[in-house]
Amino acid sequence: MKVMVIGGGGREHAIVKKIKENSNVTELFVLPGNGGIAQDATCVDIGVKEVEKIVAFAVENKIEFAVVAPDDPLVLGVVDALENVEIPCFGPNKRAAILEGSKVFSKNLMKKYNIPTAEYEVFDDMAKALEYLETAPIPTVIKADGLALGKGVVIAETREAAKAAVRSMMEDKIFGASGDHIVIEEFLTGPEVSVLAFTDGKTMIPMVSSMDHKRALDGDKGLNTGGMGTIAPNPYYTDKIAAECMETIFLPTMEAMNQEDRTFKGCLYFGLMLTPNGPKTIEYNCRFGDPETQVVLPLLESDLLTIMQHIAKGTLAEAEVKFGEKAACCVIMASNGYPGKYETGFPITLPENSNQIYVAGAKIKDGVMVTGGGRVLGVTEVANSLEEAIGKAYETVKTVKFENAYYRNDIGKKALAAEV
Repeated sequence: MKVMVIGGGGREHAIVKKIKENSNVTELFVLPGNGGIAQDATCVDIGVKEVEKIVAFAVENKIEFAVVAPDDPLVLGVVDALENVEIPCFGPNKRAAILEGSKVFSKNLMKKYNIPTAEYEVFDDMAKALEYLETAPIPTVIKADGLALGKGVVIAETREAAKAAVRSMMEDKIFGASGDHIVIEEFLTGPEVSVLAFTDGKTMIPMVSSMDHKRALDGDKGLNTGGMGTIAPNPYYTDKIAAECMETIFLPTMEAMNQEDRTFKGCLYFGLMLTPNGPKTIEYNCRFGDPETQVVLPLLESDLLTIMQHIAKGTLAEAEVKFGEKAACCVIMASNGYPGKYETGFPITLPENSNQIYVAGAKIKDGVMVTGGGRVLGVTEVANSLEEAIGKAYETVKTVKFENAYYRNDIGKKALAAEV
C-alpha cells in the first residue's frame, strides 16, 4: 500500500514511525519531510500549502491513502482536493477545519451549543477593542482569529500589555490577515490538559491525555513556543474529569459540527483548563498536536493506519483503539535562542538506539544531518511510571549532541507534584 504524509516536523516523524509498523505499507512518502524523517520514508520537496503539486504527486504515484497532518493544508482544503481525485484521507475537510482556522467561529460555536469555555468578546474594529479594554478584567487573553503558527495568543497581565497586543495584531499585522478579527477572552486559571481524540463524526474515542510545556524557560518562564516538552498521561486528568469532559465538551462538539453541516473526521485536539468551576475549552485544533503526538502515539498499542482508514470510511466504531498503561515523556531539544533568533547548520550526533527520537528541524547536508530549525528534536522515553519516563528521557538527552543545543530541565516536574 502506498501512503503519503503531508508535513515535515516532529509530529509527522512520530506519525511516520507509527504508520511504518503496518506491514501492508509498501511505500511511504512524506511531503516535504525533513532530514530525520528521510531515514524512515521517502521525502519529496513539495510544500504543505502547494495544493496542486500535492494532488499531482499523489495521482502520479498512485497514492492509496493520505495523512494530512499540519493545520495550514487542512484549513486550505488539501483533504477536499485529494478526495476529489478519489484518494482517501485522514484529516478534516476545509469546512470542518475552520474549527481551528477561525477562533471566532470556534468561540461562537461553543456559545451556541453551550460548550463550557471562557467568556469572550469579538472585535474587527481596533478602536472598539481598545475601548473595551479600558474596563475589561485584567489579566486578559488576546487571540488572533486565524492561524498564527501557535503564537497568536497573548496573556496580558496589564491593561497596557493588552492594548499593545491588540495594536500589534490589528494595526501592525504581525500575524497578517489572521489579526483582522480578534477575540478578547476571560483569563482562566487551573491545570491545563491536552486531549487528542479520534472521531469520524459518529464515534469519539479520546486518546491518552497529555501536558504541554509552552514557555521557553524552566519554571514556565520566558516566551511562548510551539512546545518545549510533554508528558502523558496528565495526572490532573482523572477518570471522573474525563467522563465529565466527554459529556459536556467532546460529544457536544462532535454533534455541534454535525448540526452545522461541518462533520469532523480526523484527530480533534481539545485544549482544556481544569478551572475551579469545572473543565472548560481553551481551544480546538483540527489535527494532532505537536509535541503531544510524540508522547501519545508511543503509548498506542493498536495499529494507527488501520484506525485512520476506519475514520476515513466512517467506521471508527469497528476499530480497535488501545493505549498501554504506561507513561511517556518528551523533551524538546531546541537551537539556543528559540523562539527568537538562532543559528542552524550544526551537525547532529544521535545515539545508536534512537527509535523514539523524533526529528523536527533538521536537514541533510553533504550526507550529514544538521540542525535546520528552532525546535530540532523531540527525545521521548516510555516507562512504567512517569518519574521513570522523565528520568530516562533526560538520560537520553545527554547522549544527543549538537552545538548550541538548548532544552528545559523541568519537563514533567509539575505533573510529578500532582501525583504526590
